[in-house]
Amino acid sequence: MRQASGKRETAETKIDLTVRLDDPSEIKIETGVGFFDHMLHAFARHGRIGLTLQVEGDLHIDSHHTVEDTGIVLGKAVREALGDKHGIVRFGTSYVPMDDALGFVSLDISGRPFLHFEGEFNLPSLGNFDTELVREFFQAFAFHAGITLHARVLYGENTHHKIEALFKALGRALAEAVKIDPSLEGVLSTKGLLE
Repeated sequence: MRQASGKRETAETKIDLTVRLDDPSEIKIETGVGFFDHMLHAFARHGRIGLTLQVEGDLHIDSHHTVEDTGIVLGKAVREALGDKHGIVRFGTSYVPMDDALGFVSLDISGRPFLHFEGEFNLPSLGNFDTELVREFFQAFAFHAGITLHARVLYGENTHHKIEALFKALGRALAEAVKIDPSLEGVLSTKGLLE
């Protein structure tokens, strides 16, 4: 089974995480940021991956370090769980409607980290989650997973719906990209290597 665990402890956060790409049976997330927990649960459920996560962050300041550092640890764990990437489909794309909103994510597990992000949110925060942190999470995840990631809110009014559409689309695109295609020999690259 493709899985990996990650820990990170700094003066700002303490994180303990395990990701299981082939076993979605357990999803348990506690970050101290309710809306972020909800988004990560949606990501894991629609990504059909197992995710256990415990975060202690400096929430007396704000939720920035908790969200960004979670993206770092999750990205590293996904990268480790993928191993040599032999047989993976590599690319994944998803459009997800969420009532009035439509989110889009397309990604390439390329070893070349990149983020293109388009999304404007009408509310500055949802609970103790600052909405500008959506981009921060996507960037931390993409760069530490070694993923080329394009994410976009195509339209919508409700901030909750727009963000949730993006997290679900990220999960669904990742689920597609990490699938093993038994017809593939080695990696899906003309270089013969995915870093």
